[in-house]
Amino acid sequence: MKTINKCGAQGDCVFRRVDRVPEGFARQERRGPVVAAHSETGHHHAIDDTGVVQYASPDPLKCYLVLEGAEHADVVHYRSFDTHETVRLLGGIGSVWEVRRQREWEPEGWRRVED
Repeated sequence: MKTINKCGAQGDCVFRRVDRVPEGFARQERRGPVVAAHSETGHHHAIDDTGVVQYASPDPLKCYLVLEGAEHADVVHYRSFDTHETVRLLGGIGSVWEVRRQREWEPEGWRRVED
């Protein structure tokens, strides 16, 4: 398991610890694991820890995670093959993590990185 204290990546997602959730992001109602990023191949970047709250953005390539009742959050995959190593987001209760999907440039323009 990799641990991230300030900034790191897992596949096509970049996790960066920030000071706060910006204005305009809505707290999401939790039903099961928090999916920090959906994958086109079915191995979503998910968090089971119940003390983590997700804030969604109008931008589908960005969200925020707040550790409201957890010292850390483990980002895992639910597929038995072709997965990424689990990543532990550190920072303690109250820490805020920005999650961004990576993009890449092609001659046709920008596209989301597929993992």
